[in-house]
Amino acid sequence: MTIEDRIRALPCWTGPIEIEPLSGGLSNANYLVSDSGGKHVVRFGRDFPFHHVERNREAMTAAAAYEAGFAPRVEYAAPGVLVTQYLGAKTYDAADVRANSRHIAQLIRLFHETMPKFVSGPGFMFWAFHVIRDYGRTLHAGRSRMIDRVPQFLTLADEMEEAQAALPIVFGHNDLLPANFLDDGDQLWLIDFEYAGFSTGMFDLAGISSNAEFDKDQSAELLATYFGAAPSPEVIRAHAAMGVASLLRETMWALVSEIHLDVPGVDYAAYTTENLTRLDAALDAYRSIYGTPK
Repeated sequence: MTIEDRIRALPCWTGPIEIEPLSGGLSNANYLVSDSGGKHVVRFGRDFPFHHVERNREAMTAAAAYEAGFAPRVEYAAPGVLVTQYLGAKTYDAADVRANSRHIAQLIRLFHETMPKFVSGPGFMFWAFHVIRDYGRTLHAGRSRMIDRVPQFLTLADEMEEAQAALPIVFGHNDLLPANFLDDGDQLWLIDFEYAGFSTGMFDLAGISSNAEFDKDQSAELLATYFGAAPSPEVIRAHAAMGVASLLRETMWALVSEIHLDVPGVDYAAYTTENLTRLDAALDAYRSIYGTPK
């Protein structure tokens, strides 16, 4: 069956449908479908054990996030496919995230505190440093083109993990790229819950800052809004270290994807290079403040 045939065969449509591809997905195929009931987003994706992605958990989290008021309505879910309400909202870019950082900090704090009351099933723990170490094993097994750099990556991850501050366990989104924020003019929404799970709030906070290229002052304001007070030096350092770790994890995600994924139009090697460049810059900034371990 073609993708269009698979979409037309779904049992959730009202009357004839029109199908348009949606761009932007690095590991999933997304489509906009119109029927007599309105517009909907169809998302196709397989389980990716190498990325710790399970689609049944993603669908559960998306439904829980809708029930909690953070995400579009889930209209249909089956193995490998998720259909959600189309909001017609603005998709954020990095500049939008920087311009709305206070609102975003408040939204993410509320998401962290509220979601544990709505998610169900076995609890999933997302700890970036475990993910990085597991990616290292995957890169060795797949004979990555950067296999010689894996020991360096893992040593760096250990250093950044040691710099973390003790924080409460919350339910995080764990993939806060700018495009995962939608703004309909009345409300800010979250989408894409592939990596959502229990963690500390720091990975989301670092992801917001690193993915939207915050400067030092913008990061400090984000933390102060989230925590309700000026952050301590320990928290500021933990955030900077997690920013390095988030870019390291994204770089290794891209390297793993080079081995295991093949999405038309996506250049995973270029994405690796992009994130490695940003990782080097973040690490240089971290080293300029906190030095190099002896």
